[in-house]
Amino acid sequence: MTPPSVPQQQPAEDPSGTSGGPPDPPVDSRQAAAVRRGRKSDPVSDKAGPCHQAWLHPVRGRISASGLTLDQLVSLTGYSKTRISTLLRGAEYYPGWEITYSVVHALDLPVWPLRRLWTAGAREADKDQAWIEERIHEVRPLEPEVPPLAHQAFTEAMREPYTAYARALLHSDRRACWVVAEAFDILWLDWDEAVASPDVRRHAWRLLRSRVMLRAHRHGGGHPDLRPAAFTTVAQDLIGDLTARFAEISALAGFFDAVGRLPTDQFDVVVLRYLCGLDVQALHTVLGLSAARTHALDHHARGALESSHRPDDTPGVINPT
Repeated sequence: MTPPSVPQQQPAEDPSGTSGGPPDPPVDSRQAAAVRRGRKSDPVSDKAGPCHQAWLHPVRGRISASGLTLDQLVSLTGYSKTRISTLLRGAEYYPGWEITYSVVHALDLPVWPLRRLWTAGAREADKDQAWIEERIHEVRPLEPEVPPLAHQAFTEAMREPYTAYARALLHSDRRACWVVAEAFDILWLDWDEAVASPDVRRHAWRLLRSRVMLRAHRHGGGHPDLRPAAFTTVAQDLIGDLTARFAEISALAGFFDAVGRLPTDQFDVVVLRYLCGLDVQALHTVLGLSAARTHALDHHARGALESSHRPDDTPGVINPT
């Protein structure tokens, strides 16, 4: 499974400067306004679910970057300060599409991905399909809209490995495809931020991983639970004796538990390479890391797993190559 190559983005120059160096560039007037105006925004309510926050955080980020005040948003949207403030905090109730669209339109954000994210948030908030459709019909039909070409190329290249990773953690094809689509919509909303980052691939991988981990099963200690994968290995499926099969599953469950306890980057390498079957040459492209760094992570992860589990404990799961 080798994704098409994605052009690497060159790291941005260090903007911090050093003593005796050239003066800092002028600060954009909108950024300066964002610092000067108003008080600090209230945090997002802890009652807002993951799907709700998926679109709320990009909206709040765009407001912060634009320098718009709450009073200016009120003027642009026609809604009261109380309603706009409630929407931006994700508090009290799930907002209708009409007020959400008015804010999105004022901020010049892509509308199609945000409406998909809003719809998912409405379902998460237990709104039925009739409510969703009624709210959508309150707004004029949307014009056709396509993501930037670079975004399209990137998502096509990464869709397969991203979906395989999500499937390994969520144990469901449908949920995996949905979470990847969610991550790609958020990436579209934040595409300018992504291309301004040191590496688009790393920025996107962290986004995808965060969306998957929000839904992944976890142990009491907080690490991902990969034990269900023990039931789907080829090795145990080939064992005819039921007692022997249960013994195999028990050993593999312990092994996958150890995988879940690996440091983040080592965990990702192991899951992508050994559970998803990603070609070793493609790992660094997907993760947004250097080839040397990815090789070192693979080496350390194998060493940690082999020191805690005898090779005979985990037949056919990890074969160093």
